[in-house]
Amino acid sequence: MATERDYVLGTHDEELMRLGLQHRVWRPVVLDCWQRAGITVGKRVLDLGAGPGYATIDLAEIVGLSGEVVALERSHNFVRALKETCHARSLTNVKIHELDLMTDDLPKGDYEFSWCRWVVSFVSDPALLIKKLAGVMQKGSIAIFHEYGHYETWRFFPRLPMQEQFREHVIATWRESGGEPDGAPELPALLSANNFLIRSTTPHIFCVRPSDYMWQWPAQFIAVYLPRLMEMGRIDQKFADQVGADLAGAEKNPNSLMITPLVLEIVAEKIA
Repeated sequence: MATERDYVLGTHDEELMRLGLQHRVWRPVVLDCWQRAGITVGKRVLDLGAGPGYATIDLAEIVGLSGEVVALERSHNFVRALKETCHARSLTNVKIHELDLMTDDLPKGDYEFSWCRWVVSFVSDPALLIKKLAGVMQKGSIAIFHEYGHYETWRFFPRLPMQEQFREHVIATWRESGGEPDGAPELPALLSANNFLIRSTTPHIFCVRPSDYMWQWPAQFIAVYLPRLMEMGRIDQKFADQVGADLAGAEKNPNSLMITPLVLEIVAEKIA
């Protein structure tokens, strides 16, 4: 049996379900991004850090049988979930590689696009990742990133001090695991050093109310990550209960507002 390579956020069933909700919330934004970048029928796309493959499946259906999606993922649990979905949907245009972006070589191919979402924030060496990506992307190909630009924009109005403490615990645990929550700011320099030219940048930040579907994205993250923080010994049950109670109170207030973490979209072309 393959050894599971875990993430700081986990690879358990609850995290798999959370990632599904997260993808559904972001799907309209992502589909618009892909269309503007030029992903369409017949294209070859490299999916970096594919997770359970929610984006992979969408990409496979967009590029069709004349195209191909190559998904890279280190978690055995996530790879298994992706394989099961591909089988259930009879998708034959997806190639899946179970590998670590930091320690393994990336498979070479005639990629026209690459897709990378919330990966730079969690790898130990973003410079190495971009160098590896540049090594397999051909001249004229397009690299697309959705990465956090300023995670501390995530807050509630009226303010929830316990949620802000929770947010700081999140940031600390990501950094302790070797990542950097605000991964996007260093991307322009890394891309430039590896012969990519930025074609467009778009900030994605939202102000939502409890009735908005996007509210469920951060709310579900809180529900899943509180037990994870307790497992790490960073918080106790009392802290978790207070965060949960504050969130429940905010959800009952129709005038509550939540500012989501800033995500920066970067589209870059390989020029050499």
